[in-house]
Amino acid sequence: MKGQLAQRMSRTKKSFIREILKVTQNPDVISFAGGLPNPDYFPIEPLRAAADRVFAEQGRQALQYAPTLGYEPLRAFIAQRYTDRTGMAVAPDEILITNGSQQALDLVAKILIDPGDHVLMESPSYLGGIQAFTMYEPEFVTIPLGEDGIDTALLAQKAAHPQSKLFYALPNFQNPSGITYTLETRQAVSQILAENETFLIEDDPYRELRFMGEDLPPITSFNRERAFLLGSFSKIVAPGFRMGWICAQPSLMDTLITAKQGTDLHSNYVSQLIIHRFLQDNDLDAHIATIRAAYKAQREIMVAMIEECFPPEVTFTLPEGGMFLWVTLPPQLSAMDLFEAAAKQNVVFVPGAPFHVGGTGGNTLRLNFSNTTSEKIEVGMTRLAQAIKQMMLKEVIR
Repeated sequence: MKGQLAQRMSRTKKSFIREILKVTQNPDVISFAGGLPNPDYFPIEPLRAAADRVFAEQGRQALQYAPTLGYEPLRAFIAQRYTDRTGMAVAPDEILITNGSQQALDLVAKILIDPGDHVLMESPSYLGGIQAFTMYEPEFVTIPLGEDGIDTALLAQKAAHPQSKLFYALPNFQNPSGITYTLETRQAVSQILAENETFLIEDDPYRELRFMGEDLPPITSFNRERAFLLGSFSKIVAPGFRMGWICAQPSLMDTLITAKQGTDLHSNYVSQLIIHRFLQDNDLDAHIATIRAAYKAQREIMVAMIEECFPPEVTFTLPEGGMFLWVTLPPQLSAMDLFEAAAKQNVVFVPGAPFHVGGTGGNTLRLNFSNTTSEKIEVGMTRLAQAIKQMMLKEVIR
């Protein structure tokens, strides 16, 4: 009606994580909440040097309007890295630079989803993806994750529905669960989607953060016809640049370009040139190796603290990379109640319910191990263990 906001906004909630992060501004709070990289490993001086070179050598170009696809040398770098490391032959014009992976999610949703379309997704799934898709009024169809990835038998059943438009997946160190799809699961997913002409949105911001096991090919590599592969510099360089990308074939890219032109014409061009200069002047693999080693150590400390301090009734995942692990409390406990109790002890996390679209997951929670020190992980996990034990004792007495 006249004078009212669009109805879609009543169905789109604020990000629970963004609200929690307000609490973490208190320096006394130990936060396992945000999906934040560790700022100790931001390459500040190399980026400063890259920025100086850009303004000295390309200043007029950097400050001008630019092509929608993005800076061609940067796109060529991303394309070549895919070609060298995944078995996919990717051309620069198959890369669209975006304002982080979040804009990539919005753009793909914008060109695919009509109201009432079925969006198949993992359960639990990335909160930012749920939020982006909700704007386009789909019907969410959730499929549970197991140790090997998605339940492919159920995926095949759901993909066969005539309104199933796309499957959204994070196959590497999934956010929030930390689970990684096996090679067999990836191949099965690709075959199922091809048979049902279902689109794939493969969100892959953590690929470079593997610190255990073997690298596995993207699901997209098995069939690129209806696939959108999303990546980001946020986890391997710095999130403040808000620099991500979509990898897609030309038949899909043309429509993406049109959608992006209606949004912002092009992503921040100065940032694109600075990141490219940084990549040219520095060893990205050496930088990533430093991050991997640090995150592996932090993950091992968090796992050791759970095994040492948490009650045996509490279960958890063992991620081979990324930034998160997933904890499941006994069914009678509420992660939201635990959050309130832990917050009083100056430790916070993300309760699992917001990662579910069907009102489930009340006894689950996500822990981030990347954005803190080893010492704070030990202190914070000790406090969290005490809060869990106190809640379990109350349940026994009740």
